[in-house]
Amino acid sequence: MDDKKLVMYMHAGSGNHGCEAIVNSMCRMMGVRPVLVSYSGSEDLRYSLKDLCDILSERRFEDHRAAHLLYYAYRAVTGDRESFIRYRYHKVFAEYQVPLAVSIGGDNYCYDTMLQDLRLANEAFRRNGTKTVLLGCSVEPGLLDRQDIVEDLRKYHVIIARESITYEALKNRVESEDGPLCLCCPDPAFTLPRRELPLPEGFPDGNTVGVNISPMIQDNEGSAGTAMENYRTLLRYIIEHTDMQIALIPHVVWARNDDRRPLHALYEEFAHTGRVVEIADGTCEELKGYIARCRLFVGARTHATIAAYSGCVPTLTVGYSVKAQGIAQDLFGTPDGYVLPVQGLQRPDELAKGFAQLLEREDAVRQHLQGIMPEYCRRALENGKEVERLWEEFSRR
Repeated sequence: MDDKKLVMYMHAGSGNHGCEAIVNSMCRMMGVRPVLVSYSGSEDLRYSLKDLCDILSERRFEDHRAAHLLYYAYRAVTGDRESFIRYRYHKVFAEYQVPLAVSIGGDNYCYDTMLQDLRLANEAFRRNGTKTVLLGCSVEPGLLDRQDIVEDLRKYHVIIARESITYEALKNRVESEDGPLCLCCPDPAFTLPRRELPLPEGFPDGNTVGVNISPMIQDNEGSAGTAMENYRTLLRYIIEHTDMQIALIPHVVWARNDDRRPLHALYEEFAHTGRVVEIADGTCEELKGYIARCRLFVGARTHATIAAYSGCVPTLTVGYSVKAQGIAQDLFGTPDGYVLPVQGLQRPDELAKGFAQLLEREDAVRQHLQGIMPEYCRRALENGKEVERLWEEFSRR
């Protein structure tokens, strides 16, 4: 068994602290140390994962142009589309025995740009004799109208959905006698530990509103500029109608998709009030430490809101996909009053009104979260138990 490896793959890098949080949490749940195949291993070494797993960076075509041309020509001649995956995961296929490979699902299946790589990687592992698991996933139910997606999903051995909307869709369309077992467990990151660094000046513990915005919601807004204008109106409302401070907290810091850009624009606009502070980048554990000490939270990144929920912080989510709706429905019985779909924002004051309504229910929402969170986190631990069970089963063969 010692020469066999449990592999986690489709990990984009810890500059997305949601990706980092999933891997961090899963590693802490399991008794086996996994190999993490990462698109950006240098990011993982910079943050919290270096002591939790063995990090293996993918070979990236952008770093080897000649190899890209050769593989492109080879694929054009042979039709071997999986050759790109075998190149990227070369060491995994060449040097390791892999009884079990876990696709760190998240919302990867919500993005058209990811679908081909997900399908090819799943097939390449299976062709290598590896059982595959799709973990912690959210899948838009409408995507299951596509037969090619259903056929791909049916090739996983187990699929673990992180919220019930996805789970019900998978049960109805994907699970079958010869297909995968579908399970529903809360996102592993609900169990992520937090690390509390000293709070900066202007961030009173328990009387600060945490605010997160991402370029993703700006990309998905129904009308250009609506999301940012709603955030401006929100900050004005907090400043004019409450005594709370505002902490602007990033959760993804990739150059191509950096929360700090819109957050800094908000800071520059409101810095003169003395009511706004910027939180610097940190590990997922450190960012959760800041978020958990907020009084309320308004966030766009799913794992920023998971950090808030699991810290029992009343939270308003600015969502753009099934994941936000499903998680809120599982926590509260309904997404209404807890999620504002960014595509539906029309007026500049909708976010401020949603926040005002949450503020009116603040104590009740906090008490509800305090009541359900221990059991919810216990259920999240089932992710690790299921993967470890499968590892023990298949690594013996």
